[in-house]
Amino acid sequence: MGLVVLLGALAGCGSGESLERFDGPTMGSRYSIQYVRRSAAPGPKEVQAEVESILGQVDRQFSTYRSDSDIERFNALPANSCQLMPGPVLELIRVGEQLSAQSDGSFDLTVEPLLNLWGFGPQSREEKVPTAEALAVVRQRVGYGHLCIDGDRLCKDAAVEVDFNSLAAGYAVDRIAARFKALGIDSYLVEVTGELKAAGRKPDGAAWRIALEEPRDDRRVAERVIEVNGYGVSTSGDYRKYFEQGGKRYSHTFDGRTGTPVLHNLASVTVIHPSALMADGLSTLLLILGPERGWDYAEKHGVGVFFVLRDGDRFLTRTNDTFERISSAKSQ
Repeated sequence: MGLVVLLGALAGCGSGESLERFDGPTMGSRYSIQYVRRSAAPGPKEVQAEVESILGQVDRQFSTYRSDSDIERFNALPANSCQLMPGPVLELIRVGEQLSAQSDGSFDLTVEPLLNLWGFGPQSREEKVPTAEALAVVRQRVGYGHLCIDGDRLCKDAAVEVDFNSLAAGYAVDRIAARFKALGIDSYLVEVTGELKAAGRKPDGAAWRIALEEPRDDRRVAERVIEVNGYGVSTSGDYRKYFEQGGKRYSHTFDGRTGTPVLHNLASVTVIHPSALMADGLSTLLLILGPERGWDYAEKHGVGVFFVLRDGDRFLTRTNDTFERISSAKSQ
């Protein structure tokens, strides 16, 4: 399931406010911004420069597709190495450790060698099921327990590689939202590679509306429309990157405990959370855990979730009270 922003009117009647929009490429995908410009607010060119400065910094720190990024320079180091890291990288390492501990290691930031082995990673060549021997070798280089923070250094005792794809976009959204607050922008919708956060309302008083798409790879169908104010929203699904072999479907979502793609019938998870960073990480975590363990985690931790499950050629949905409460503008 993906997220689609539903566009509305550009300006309120006689309000002196306008709805500004711009977008651009980032992180191998795109970003899009909408914000309400009031009389003292900066114009779109200035705001876009601020946004792209943040996105550029995030890319330089977290990208696994450029060899000069902070994390790729760390990934290239051998076992028993350390590297000085900027604060944001260490912050996301700590978030990853928290989510790993809470999922008994199912969520893991060090699965990049597995992604490459199965054909989904930046250094992969072919999508295929690896041999048991190849999998055993690569799993020696996977495990969040091999990472350690020592002051302002990130260290590893095995040749692990860190992949922030489950956190970096949500982090970027939160960074942009914080910058907007500093600029006096209090009504906006920020979206980066599908992760988003919305606050306030449009000039005409309407809520920001988001369509949750059915997890199909043949066409786009809206499953549900929600209204968002003050929350981040993230969807993780198994339907964009996958291959089939021997009658089985293998997705790019990996369980760090087993070293293999998840095979359950939970097709997508949408999480709504005050932090876009946490929504991003939690949607991945819950998709890995599956329909039972994921649901129990969400209920235990008070996470608003919308599950879509495969049932033959149909899709079934399940949502909890937390999601229903905070996805309605009437209660915000």
